[in-house]
Amino acid sequence: VQLQASGGGMVQAGGSLTLSCEASGLAVSANVMGWFRQLPGKEREFVAGISRSGSSTRYEDHAKGRFTISRDNAKNLVSLRMNGLTPEDTGVYYCAAKRSFSTLQVSTARENYPYWGQGTLVTVSS
Repeated sequence: VQLQASGGGMVQAGGSLTLSCEASGLAVSANVMGWFRQLPGKEREFVAGISRSGSSTRYEDHAKGRFTISRDNAKNLVSLRMNGLTPEDTGVYYCAAKRSFSTLQVSTARENYPYWGQGTLVTVSS
């Protein structure tokens, strides 16, 4: 199983980035997909998640209204659109997958996700 995250980079405050996570050896359609991030000196934290069906999404408070998670099961990938970025969003962003029989469940706990990508660095300058 491989989750390949991409789309990170450097952007000025107020700017936008779209992260993508392409899966191989795993069907995105059979998994809850999540994005997490690790800010400098902090533990990895939940950012956003989307159910198998795509009809349920969850966002951490810092992401609500700014970030949008989406999935494309045909392309076997999940994306995270991030608008209104601030320097406090600087960190490494990881995608993760969790096999689920529920089409509506979204998990926010990192320990529930067995599959992880390598991370992509997002740097927001002031």
